[in-house]
Amino acid sequence: MFKKNSKKIIAMLLLVCMVFAFTGCGQQKSSADEASSKEEVLSEVEKIKKAGKIVVGTCADYPPYEFHKEMDGEDTIVGFDIEIAKAIAKELDVELEIKDMKFDGLLPALVTNKIDFIAAGMNPTEERAKSVDFSKVYYKEEQRILVKKELVDKIKGKEDFKGLKIGAQKATIQQKLAQSIEGAEPKLLSKITDLVLELSNDKIQGIVLVKPVAEAYAKQNEDLAVLDLDLGTGNEADSSVAIAINKGNEALLQSIDKTLDQLMSEGKVDEFIAEAVKLSEEE
Repeated sequence: MFKKNSKKIIAMLLLVCMVFAFTGCGQQKSSADEASSKEEVLSEVEKIKKAGKIVVGTCADYPPYEFHKEMDGEDTIVGFDIEIAKAIAKELDVELEIKDMKFDGLLPALVTNKIDFIAAGMNPTEERAKSVDFSKVYYKEEQRILVKKELVDKIKGKEDFKGLKIGAQKATIQQKLAQSIEGAEPKLLSKITDLVLELSNDKIQGIVLVKPVAEAYAKQNEDLAVLDLDLGTGNEADSSVAIAINKGNEALLQSIDKTLDQLMSEGKVDEFIAEAVKLSEEE
């Protein structure tokens, strides 16, 4: 009888020990989950401040927005988008890291958290807004076509491009405009510098560009000119420029909008543009 009861008692004790053991594991797991959860709830701004830097993605072949320039003997990325990015970093009291990449690689880099935001003359289109959020608009664009000077007197309208090759940068509003020119053959490349080379070598007859960018390249190349032909887009978002941020980063979006509000109210954006245009024209 005693042995039988002893076995029951031992079995019950073992069961109690197992319950406590599993409970302990559960508590440890819960603690680990809680720590992980706390890490996840850190806002993007808090993560950036913790890292001490913010990373901007850009495509530095787009003067006066962003471009390479030798400054004090060093190759430097400059432009009015870069000055805005610097102001964003200053507001957060962190360093700015610039990542130069192809334009069509910017959105994938943003959504995979390889960069914190995009400052690259980007239009806040409905299609892009499906995957990222946009700041307030800080600039409005006009679209033009860069051609060789010899074509200026021959091109009076879009219909005169019938049978000609028109270049544009991939994954841009300019690509859509080039493809919309009836009778023209679009030539799409990732870098504008490559398109300008194609134009100079007569492999294409025009490039669709934002007006200040077209004017900057025309001033850098004596054989090129900007057609006085406003292409338009018929869409407000397609003529606007904004900063792109990953979806759900509300704190970062608010910080960037605050910086843009201040820059625009103080006339700083116009100053940045004027300085960048002047810098792009210097030899």
